[in-house]
Amino acid sequence: MTGTEGNVRVLLLGGAGQVGLAFQRVAPADWLVTAPGRDALDIADDGAVQAAVSAADLVVNCAAYTAVDKAETEVDAAYAANRDGPAALARACATGGTPLLHLSTDYVFDGSKIGAYVETDPVAPVSVYGASKEAGEQAVRAALPAHVILRTAWVYGPDRANFLKTMLRLGAEREELRVVADQHGCPTAAADIADALVAVGAQVLGGRRDSFGTYHLCGTGATTWHGFAAEIFAQAQARGARVPRLVAIDTADYPTPARRPANSVLDCSLLERVFDWRAPAWQDSLARSLDGLLPA
Repeated sequence: MTGTEGNVRVLLLGGAGQVGLAFQRVAPADWLVTAPGRDALDIADDGAVQAAVSAADLVVNCAAYTAVDKAETEVDAAYAANRDGPAALARACATGGTPLLHLSTDYVFDGSKIGAYVETDPVAPVSVYGASKEAGEQAVRAALPAHVILRTAWVYGPDRANFLKTMLRLGAEREELRVVADQHGCPTAAADIADALVAVGAQVLGGRRDSFGTYHLCGTGATTWHGFAAEIFAQAQARGARVPRLVAIDTADYPTPARRPANSVLDCSLLERVFDWRAPAWQDSLARSLDGLLPA
């Protein structure tokens, strides 16, 4: 199904975020991407959501409440964005048979597993943010068979606030940084997520009806936050940036309102088998991000 003159009409939610901005940069020329802001499209207004979705061939939902610690006290706001918004989109998509690509998170797991999580592992969120995102997954599955849920983790890139930009800023200001070394995960470039959304969306639009479901999408390879920081500064130093000393600490040394999974490593082999798409090594994607942030 396509719009006029063979163009694909894509409704993008969260277009001002890290992944949404990256998606707009890589979307094919014949994809007409509409990315209304929250002021232009109220997800609590079923009529408005229905009208917006009815004009689209594909809906991509990158919108979310991602303030993990604030969510512990802003519970209603987290659930409104992470459960109720996806639910409204899924209901509207179901009316017209429009496929939905929806981003979720590693925080649906509690982090206690030894080894990488696969899609069928039991979910057990340990934070309000994780619980609200898991509720969003449930809402999408309940309302719309034609969905692809993509769980990702440790997202970074040149846009908005993220770990990479925070490390570069603090590294320029301080002599020493203390970084958690007992949480494990897969750094994932927003640009890689955007590329995957295009690849998956193209196959769904091309008629793939055997591919709907839940998948994991992360940068290839795993590390700790300390290991991620060490690689950031190694690559930044090679580009002439000033770097601090890094000190490895435990999670207990850096208490936060919301619990983080100790293990956020996701097995992404199902995505590769079904859609023939695999993210680059996270170190390579980091290099590309740094090329934009620290030009030679």
